[in-house]
Amino acid sequence: MTTMPPAPGLGAPLTPEQEQIIRDTLPVVGEHIDQIAPLFYSKMFAQHPELLRDTFNRGNQAQGAQQKALAASVATYATLLVTPDAPEPKDLLGRIGHKHVSLGICEDQYGIVHENLMAAIGEVLGDAVTPPVADAWSAVYWNMAKVLIDFETELYEAAGVEPGDVFRTARVVDRVEESTSVTTFTLSGLDGDLPGFLPGQYISVGAPMADGARQLRQYSLTEAPGTGRWRFSVKRVEASDASPEGEVSTWLHQNLKVGDQLEVTLPYGDLTLDTGSDAPVVLVSAGIGATPMLGMLHHLADRQPERRARVIHADIDGADAALVDEMAGLVGRIAGGSTLSLWFEQGADAKQGLVGERVSVSTGRVELTAEDVAGDAEIYLCGPAGFLQAVTERLSALGVGESRVHVELFTPNDWLLPSA
Repeated sequence: MTTMPPAPGLGAPLTPEQEQIIRDTLPVVGEHIDQIAPLFYSKMFAQHPELLRDTFNRGNQAQGAQQKALAASVATYATLLVTPDAPEPKDLLGRIGHKHVSLGICEDQYGIVHENLMAAIGEVLGDAVTPPVADAWSAVYWNMAKVLIDFETELYEAAGVEPGDVFRTARVVDRVEESTSVTTFTLSGLDGDLPGFLPGQYISVGAPMADGARQLRQYSLTEAPGTGRWRFSVKRVEASDASPEGEVSTWLHQNLKVGDQLEVTLPYGDLTLDTGSDAPVVLVSAGIGATPMLGMLHHLADRQPERRARVIHADIDGADAALVDEMAGLVGRIAGGSTLSLWFEQGADAKQGLVGERVSVSTGRVELTAEDVAGDAEIYLCGPAGFLQAVTERLSALGVGESRVHVELFTPNDWLLPSA
């Protein structure tokens, strides 16, 4: 096995020779990435168990979701570097940068990742990783890291904080059971108002686990900015054959009460409403994906009530659907022509009381029409992967350009979705 070389200069561009090496070796790296990724994580967590305990999502690690995200990001970034006229890397990595800053990731942690990732590549591919091959892939990593570090530094500076200094303590001032699986919490600052945010952004919430770990999860803020409070809704993740019970969502549901203190981070996220525009918007969501849309709707109702919104939301059971009554009330406060279309797989009768000039209720799956997305409306999407895949395919069939579509997905692979 070839010994990995030291890291090159941060962000050094690939030489023509390195670009050719990447083109030649992309197939073999891609073929083995599912072996490289878990080995990388096992090495890194063995050296730095605090990262798994306090920063990384242990549930995603158990399912391999985070590892698949790494595989996609490294391979896709390498492809971009050697592809003429490829999109700007910052455009694709912005979503990762926001997540990193919301977790307090700092520049020195990139060296930890590099050391263990390159060691895993060398161990899996063995003698195929010659010194020139190792140099080329190391250059890819540091090129990607430089883009992220620069972007994350800008985010920290914009918030007026030192890198990593995003953690704060807030107090729970309200708790509402929205449905059998969704609970809403409202936070206030201990010594004043909580900072402002953009409609659609999220905070990270730190939950103390029984084994002493501090697990972080992101939750969208569901009220308008400027109140000095933060509100977020949590869907309890039930165990299934494919995945374990949600550690943080279960802890929040079972333990967090009014009066309790909670560790949170400053708001981040790139799925945000353009508050400087007066263009109409189309908000399409499913299940707990309604949460960033609620933040946007509260902003529109409070600050831009003249701006038209077409809201389309899907859920499984109308009899146990969370947040839809609030959505209906907000749509009623926005400009004429704003509508809410609710779609339920079952139990639609339970929401027939909402039906009116502005609100429709249907049974079945969302059916987007050309009228829904006509004109220059900006389109925001949030929900499970399968739902978003179906909606984006439908938008493409309707001739909607990617530049009008803004997407959020609550999984480690969400950075791969359109985010223009």
